[in-house]
Amino acid sequence: MIPKRALQDKAFFVLVFVVSLAFAWIVWQFYGAVLWALVAAIVFAPLHLGFLKSMGHRRNLAALATVAVIALMVILPLGLITSALVGEATDVYESIQSGKLNLGEYLQQIFDALPVWLTNLLGRLGLADSMSVQRKVSAAVSASSQFFATQVLNIGQNTARFLINLFVMLYLLFFLLRDGRELTKRIKGVIPLRKDQQRALLEKFSLVIRATVKGNIVVAIVQGILGGLIFWFLDIHAALLWAVLMAFLSLLPAIGSAFIWFPVAIYLLVTDAIWQGVFLIAYGALVIGLIDNFLRPVLVGKDTRMPDYVVLISTLGGIVIFGINGFVLGPLVAAMFITVWDILVASGPMDDNN
Repeated sequence: MIPKRALQDKAFFVLVFVVSLAFAWIVWQFYGAVLWALVAAIVFAPLHLGFLKSMGHRRNLAALATVAVIALMVILPLGLITSALVGEATDVYESIQSGKLNLGEYLQQIFDALPVWLTNLLGRLGLADSMSVQRKVSAAVSASSQFFATQVLNIGQNTARFLINLFVMLYLLFFLLRDGRELTKRIKGVIPLRKDQQRALLEKFSLVIRATVKGNIVVAIVQGILGGLIFWFLDIHAALLWAVLMAFLSLLPAIGSAFIWFPVAIYLLVTDAIWQGVFLIAYGALVIGLIDNFLRPVLVGKDTRMPDYVVLISTLGGIVIFGINGFVLGPLVAAMFITVWDILVASGPMDDNN
């Protein structure tokens, strides 16, 4: 017969599990807001600490000042860019729908301008003078463009939901900044791991958050800005939309912003815009391409860098599962996976020493 105390303990643990699961289900509706509040709290922790010291350790005032700076530095510019992006995406979407932007015609211009030797090579591969290939490529590019434009339009249409999530994020961020130290202590007290394991996991968690934001998102934003500026200078249509696409692709190792600017440069070259094409290639290779090599080591350092193939797979997988939030969640899960196995190999699961 099971002792009464043991039965009560099991019942209590079941209750804890069920209640925790129900709470997670409720909070999941705002998991994006919770995630970005946590990310902002970790990334801007040094700024908050500076405010805390300069304001006589008045926690409410320091947390409020930090939230205000984040809103002015990050959220307001992001809102303005998103508003402009919705306008450009609308124009591109309507141009594709009306036929004003004919991707098949542009593709045909490229085929017609190719040198003879390349045309012969494509002919041997069955890729030249093939309308079916052109139709497939044109349809794929058109579908991709329409999908992206539709997603951007959805952001503009879901303004109410966005504002609610933004409010939740800022509200939660205030309390994470103000009570972060106490919350961390409580989390450590609940996690059933040894002190060294807790320390390793929490340190890795913070490091990966900072590395993802500083080393990936900041570099991607810089590359997107640089790409958008050169597209605007060369008078390429929808420069802001292309800039966002370049920033988006810069987050993915082995793909990068060259996936956008290089085909555009080739198009310029084969359509007799020689100096524009040459200038875009040189700018892309020497400015956009090399910015990653200079900025990332400064912002991240070597200790937190994961192999590129792990970052690529985890980022793509995170995007598929979590959408835009997967840029952070994917690499974070991968880093925690590596850390847990490193701890297992180093100490062994059966070692009970504290």
